[in-house]
Amino acid sequence: MSENERQTRLRALPAVGEIIQHPALQPALASYPRTVAVAAVRAELDAWRGRLAADDAPPFDFDRFLAGVAARLAAAALPKLRRVINATGVVVHTNLGRSPLAEEAIDAVATAARSYTNLEYDLAAGGRGSRGDLIEDLLCELTGAEAALAVNNNAGAVLLALTALARDREVVVSRGELIEIGGSFRLPEVLAQSGARLVEVGATNRTHLADYERAIGPETALLMKAHASNYRIVGFTAAVSGAALAELAHTRGLHAVEDLGSGSLMPTALLGLPEEPTAPDAVKSGLDLVTFSGDKLLGGPQAGVLVGKAELVRACARHPLHRALRADKLTLAALEATLRLYRDPAAASERIPTLRMLKADEKQLRRRANRLAAALKKQAGDLADIAVVRSTGRVGGGALPFVELPGPVVALRPRRQSADALARALRTLATPIVARIEDDAVVADPRTILDADEDLFQNGVVQALHEGRDRT
Repeated sequence: MSENERQTRLRALPAVGEIIQHPALQPALASYPRTVAVAAVRAELDAWRGRLAADDAPPFDFDRFLAGVAARLAAAALPKLRRVINATGVVVHTNLGRSPLAEEAIDAVATAARSYTNLEYDLAAGGRGSRGDLIEDLLCELTGAEAALAVNNNAGAVLLALTALARDREVVVSRGELIEIGGSFRLPEVLAQSGARLVEVGATNRTHLADYERAIGPETALLMKAHASNYRIVGFTAAVSGAALAELAHTRGLHAVEDLGSGSLMPTALLGLPEEPTAPDAVKSGLDLVTFSGDKLLGGPQAGVLVGKAELVRACARHPLHRALRADKLTLAALEATLRLYRDPAAASERIPTLRMLKADEKQLRRRANRLAAALKKQAGDLADIAVVRSTGRVGGGALPFVELPGPVVALRPRRQSADALARALRTLATPIVARIEDDAVVADPRTILDADEDLFQNGVVQALHEGRDRT
């Protein structure tokens, strides 16, 4: 194609004003704000300019152009933060928002969102109150701590604790516990931001109590542990327990703190999982301050929790940084409702979705997998080979990184598109479905498909399979 031909094609494109006045676009203009409609028209024109520049480009097609505008408007109408069906088998999926909330927590959020609340109002005294009082008693009851505080997330809790308790002083940490979690959150960098100075002790695989003892000096403020939530060092290893570290700290007039990470409030053996340190056990060990997440094994909203000795928690609460990190009313409402469920561990394991998914047994999962597979075969059995096979899910969120969650899954081998194409089509549905690919099949794990999402899942898979057929 010559340059003159290319320019002729481009000049044939209608102007924005002409398109906006076209009768075919008037329904869209009536349904969407004018600015949104104009933006969609401009974007589609830009796409056509790029398309027409190619040597083998088809001529401009106005009907196809309008269809493109309609698709852009439909996409613009969707919220950026959307409901997603998690079919990956990763229970605490960080990229998918970690833990879905219990119904009690959802109701509490809705109530707090639609009305005024006593967030910082003491109803008995008729004056200003503290938002920290809303969850402190519950956290102390459940962990055995003297005092408690909640902030926006666990990284914030660690930063607040180090800033309030160790700024311009030294914090002693084992080299084997200088963790990095998702999003490049590195403990040494958090320490640097807090104004504390890191003192590394021991070796990567072995740290002894004597290593901490030798590192203590006049500038030492804290001895610190960080739970290896997302990795394990195995083989020739040694680590110092929280109890031993606390005892050493107290004999030297110091404090011992731990970033516990995943924040389980009940023994993980009750869920059929290997042992994971719990917040109550950490407090009982004598550690002065313990921080953990609210949206991992606790199964609540994103939050960072600090529990421990009253003087340390109060120092964190009084620090100016606390105001920048404090939890809002919706977080506190969800956290309180979730914590209340833990007063009855058996009820918590049934009512809190994260715990329920983690403890789901083979019989439950097999029944759900068979039901999903049968429904899909009935509606789209000619478009894919559908079978129930065995695979493994994960806890996720950095917790119990080597624990596998075996169980039955639904495997889909599409006949008229690739597994990659089907997975992509599932992700682009109005209610996206995120699955995984194994052995050239799209695998959907019933463990993480919520009961309320089953019909949406089935309809979405059928739609994606039929769209794949229509494209062939």
